[in-house]
Amino acid sequence: MIWSPFRRRRYGSGLPTPGRCEPDRHVLATERLLLFTPRTHLDVAAALAACADAEAQRWLGNHADLVAPDPGTRRALLERRPAGDDGRRGPRSLARPFTLGRDDPVFLVCVRRADLSYAGALQLEHSAGEIGGWLAPRCRGQGLGAELFRAGALLAHTHFGMTRVRAGAETGNTASRRALARAGFVPDEGPPRHTLPDGRVVDSVWLRHEATAATYCA
Repeated sequence: MIWSPFRRRRYGSGLPTPGRCEPDRHVLATERLLLFTPRTHLDVAAALAACADAEAQRWLGNHADLVAPDPGTRRALLERRPAGDDGRRGPRSLARPFTLGRDDPVFLVCVRRADLSYAGALQLEHSAGEIGGWLAPRCRGQGLGAELFRAGALLAHTHFGMTRVRAGAETGNTASRRALARAGFVPDEGPPRHTLPDGRVVDSVWLRHEATAATYCA
């Protein structure tokens, strides 16, 4: 993933409220997760730290391990709370506002509602109609993957006017495939091979989620 140059914008403290989206800024919630457009560099850094471990990189290959290569740094990022919400001061570079570029994929950072800890991220390629996402190590194996992908379908159907959204997974990634199925995705046709960002070519399966009607949030 290549991010566009950072642009300054002011934000207040406190987490965004579901149902109060703004142009190019989205927020939604599931039973245990809150997802919102990143507000600061900390949000983005923590989201990438959540998938920088070897297990996640095996399936994603998105080079997050190059952004956060040190396990200690990754743990420190994931132990923080969204800037302004835990009363702790961090590096000014992480507190700076962050804005996605107009041509970037839609990207939402994810936190657990119970303790506001960083939990992962969700991405929507709106031009291709495809979603992807990941969870931090300590959030895996708890059924949160289904909530994450269900949120991805909701984002596509009720925020971007899409009646159909797809997701791909490596054939051997049974955890993601089960989570997608629990989120209501059904098998779909797609390329049998997929090239990951790191250049690896893997066997793939595709699933889709459809809605009879779709709307926009802002």
